[in-house]
Amino acid sequence: MSEETTTFPAESTSPDVAPPAQPFVAPLDSGGGQKPATRQVAGVRFYAVGKIYHFDATDYPNLGVGDLVIVTTTRGRQVGQVASVGPQNGSVAQGPLKPIERRATGRDLAIRKHWENKELEALITARELNNEVGLPIKLIRAEYSFDGKQLTLLYSAEERKDTKALRRRLARAFRAKIELRQIGPRDVAKILGGYGACGGPRCCSTFLTEFSPISIRMAKAQGISLNPTEITGMCGRLRCCLVYEFEQYLEARKHLPKQGKRVGTPHGEGRVVSLLPLKEVALIDLGERTVEVHREDIVPLEEWRALQEKAAQPCDHGETCTCGAKKPAPPEPEPKPRREPTQPGLRAEPQAEGSAQALHRDRTARRGERPSPPVHAETPRTQPRPHRSDDKPRPDKSDDKPRSEPSRPKSEHKPRSSRRRRRR
Repeated sequence: MSEETTTFPAESTSPDVAPPAQPFVAPLDSGGGQKPATRQVAGVRFYAVGKIYHFDATDYPNLGVGDLVIVTTTRGRQVGQVASVGPQNGSVAQGPLKPIERRATGRDLAIRKHWENKELEALITARELNNEVGLPIKLIRAEYSFDGKQLTLLYSAEERKDTKALRRRLARAFRAKIELRQIGPRDVAKILGGYGACGGPRCCSTFLTEFSPISIRMAKAQGISLNPTEITGMCGRLRCCLVYEFEQYLEARKHLPKQGKRVGTPHGEGRVVSLLPLKEVALIDLGERTVEVHREDIVPLEEWRALQEKAAQPCDHGETCTCGAKKPAPPEPEPKPRREPTQPGLRAEPQAEGSAQALHRDRTARRGERPSPPVHAETPRTQPRPHRSDDKPRPDKSDDKPRSEPSRPKSEHKPRSSRRRRRR
C-alpha cells in the first residue's frame, strides 16, 4: 500500500493551488452568521515594532487579536498580524478602508518564509549592481511581498538621487516589480538595531512605533549639556529619549522660581543659582554658602511685595468682593440745584452755600420791602402747628434767614409794617 504525499514547490506563487490538508491549517472564515450593524475595523501590524494600519474587518466578525490575515497594500499583498479589533470610532479615519482578503493559512506562512529567505541574497545582488552604476546611495534592506511579485529596496542618501538606471538593472536581474524607497537616518537605525549610548538596546528598535519631533529646547528644559556627543544618538540625530520626561520637567518648573531671581528662604534672602525640577528643590546662594530649599519654603520677594502694596490699597472689585481689603467710602451726594421762579417779579433764591449774609444785607438795605411768598415754593414742607387762641398775627417767615444766619443787631429799627400793626 503506497503512502500518498503532497509536495509544494518553494518558488510557486499561484493562488489557484489548493492548500494541503494539514491539522494546523486555520479554516477560511466565510463570514458565517450575521454581520455586525457597525463597521468593524482591524489594526494590522506587519513588523514586530511597526506602525498599525487599519482595514475593514466587517466580513470577519470572529477575528481576534493575534490572528494572521492577508491584505493588499501599496507594497503588494502582505501577511500581517491583527493588533486590535473593534467598531469604528473617531480615532480611525472615516474614509473608505481596504478590506481584509482572508485569514492566513499554513501554506501562506510557508510562502512568506520562502521569500524572506531570499531577501538577503537580493540585497547583496542589489548592492553589487549599485556599485556598477555608481549611484551614491546606501542600500539598507530588501523586502519581498507575500507572493514575491514586488521587491522593495530601502536606501538612505543625503539628497534625492535619480535611480532610474539602477531600477532598470534590478528589474532585469530579479524579474519582479522594483520599488526604491528612501528612508531617514532614524529608520536606518531602527532597521539595523544595536545598542544605544545608555548601554541598552535602542529604543527605536525595541518599542517605538513612531518617531516624535524633538528639538534642542527639550534638552535645555531638562538641564542637559548641549554637547553634541551627549544629546545625539547613533543615528546622528537628537536622542529620542529627550522627549520622555520633557512634560514632567515643564510641569515641575512651573512651581519653581527662575534662575537669578531673588527669593526669601528660612535661611535668609538669596539668589537662585540652579534648579532640580524633579526633586522640587532650588539651589539658593546666600552669599556665604549655597543651600537646597524645597519649593514650599521659597518666598518670591517681588510677588510678596506686590501683594503687600495691593493689600494696602482699597478694593475696587465691587460690593460682592470678599478679598478683605478696605473698601473706599461712598462719595457724598452733590446738592441739587434749585430752580429759579418762573413768576415775573419774584426774586431768585440764593444758590450758593454762603449767600445768607448777602441776603441779610440786601434786606437791610431795602428796609421794609418784603417780597411776597413765591408761588412755587421750594422749601421743605413741615407739619402745621396747632392753633392757639392767644396767638398773635406774625409776619410771614417763609423767606427768613436760616438758623446759621447771624441775628440782627438791636440798634436796627424794625420795618414800618410791624410798627403799624402794634399801634392798631
